[in-house]
Amino acid sequence: MSYQALYRVWRPRNFEDVVGQTHITRTLQNAIAQDKFSHAYLFSGPRGTGKTSAAKIFAKAVNCENAPAKEPCNECSACLGIQDGSISDVIEIDAASNNGVEQIREIRDKVKYAPSAVSYKVYIIDEVHMLSMGAFNALLKTLEEPPEHVIFILATTEPHKIPLTIISRCQRFDFKRITQQAMVDRMEKIIGAEEVSIEREALEIVALSAEGGMRDALSLLDQSISYSEEEVTVDDVLAVTGSVSQRKLSEVIQALNDKQINESLSIVDQLIQQGKDPGRFVFDLIYYLRDLLLYQSAPDLQHNLERAIPDEAFKNLADLLHPQWVQQTIRELNKCQQEMKWTTSPKVFIEIAILNIVDKQPADPVNPDSDAVTKLSQKLEKMEKELAQLKANPPVHSGSSAASAQPQKRTPARSNKNGYNVPYDRIRIVLSEASKEELKQVQSQWPQFMDRLKQSNAPAHATLLNSKPSAASSKALILAFRYDIHCSLALEHQKTIEPLLTEFTGKPLTVIPIPVEKWKELREEYVRKQKDSSGEDGSQSAPEEGGQEEDPLISEARKLAGDELIDIQD
Repeated sequence: MSYQALYRVWRPRNFEDVVGQTHITRTLQNAIAQDKFSHAYLFSGPRGTGKTSAAKIFAKAVNCENAPAKEPCNECSACLGIQDGSISDVIEIDAASNNGVEQIREIRDKVKYAPSAVSYKVYIIDEVHMLSMGAFNALLKTLEEPPEHVIFILATTEPHKIPLTIISRCQRFDFKRITQQAMVDRMEKIIGAEEVSIEREALEIVALSAEGGMRDALSLLDQSISYSEEEVTVDDVLAVTGSVSQRKLSEVIQALNDKQINESLSIVDQLIQQGKDPGRFVFDLIYYLRDLLLYQSAPDLQHNLERAIPDEAFKNLADLLHPQWVQQTIRELNKCQQEMKWTTSPKVFIEIAILNIVDKQPADPVNPDSDAVTKLSQKLEKMEKELAQLKANPPVHSGSSAASAQPQKRTPARSNKNGYNVPYDRIRIVLSEASKEELKQVQSQWPQFMDRLKQSNAPAHATLLNSKPSAASSKALILAFRYDIHCSLALEHQKTIEPLLTEFTGKPLTVIPIPVEKWKELREEYVRKQKDSSGEDGSQSAPEEGGQEEDPLISEARKLAGDELIDIQD
């Protein structure tokens, strides 16, 4: 096989080619030039950041025939032999497959022999955290006091798994994730040498998908070149990486800000149908919003943007969106990203996150209507005075006044745009049989029920997050949901929810979902009928969500302010 992958062909051969690790390469170069290098090093950091490459370059530099020098010449017999693996004095060991005590004891027995072809024996142990505890103990003494002609270089992605007794015997260098700009510059140099035509925006998408690893970036670039025809386009890279274009991200964010739920959900459904990775989609959204927030705060720092290209659409969004809304959206998407790790139905969590984002309002709107705010403040001040008076002198209601205070009866809608039909007749039957004790029993078990549901079925748990037990009889439970779509989703998980609820309550309960707005209408209708049938003077009110009698002061507050502005707390 004559073809070699790009990351193998372009593996660094001197310190200058190690991208983004100047703080390490400069230290090693100076130590080699001054002949003050150590006997043991620990290279730690994320995958694909140059740990093993730097170790091999170090082995060439200390054994180069032109040493001491800051760079290996890559021309002498020592450099060429180490590069092609023909010199046995530089030994690369994979600790993942050689992690036993016997292999380390063999190293310990052989280190005392002088090198045969070069000045220093160099042992490069990759993924050293995979060694067993017995192997680490066998390595301790040798690592602390090796012969003068031996150098150990340990490489790992998980340094926290290495015993402190090993770490304390090494000079530690932490490799960091490579910046997007550094990776793009390196890839431009490579494609120039390879004579490949590719758009810069495509390189930026490759760099973002690599998440700080140069080897991953070159692997994705290799795939994109193979996927494309003559020129590697943005669409080619998006198809290979599973990422979403900036135009689609802008459309989603614009729809969320405009509270267009239908359009937002349609775009998400379309992207997933096209095979886009849901996790990558949320990741891209978070970074795009991060770039928007950074651009709003400091427009001069365009070079620090990691996902976005500051085109006209991006700048328009930066002017339109409120920073607090952007922060809230990032927090909600981050929560969604965490929950998606433990489910096989990530689309449900994305849809729930979209509904929650649309529902949240920024505390400080971008263009507040000062007149409306002033009028609202005056109205609230007036209400506070009237409520204080009512508290001092509670009113005595007559039957006629109670009847006049009732709103006009409206015929509730039988269905909605999402196709969910509210079972009004069944809910009226439950209300006639409901009791406060039944509801309290369900409410007392609800937190434990939700915890168990989260463990057994995360999508069902996500569906019930925005629900509230509102009424209960011995046979049924009415759940009020914030959105109609939640009602439909709850019915899809009914076979999971009801048996688990029966286990906690001790009785078979049928779950009946209803949107919260429809529930308010139906409850008011029930209250009115109860008052009409009682024929009393209104001093007693019909049960509220489980049979609780309403205080006259609360009833009067409802007349003055309406249900939307009243928040009743025990």
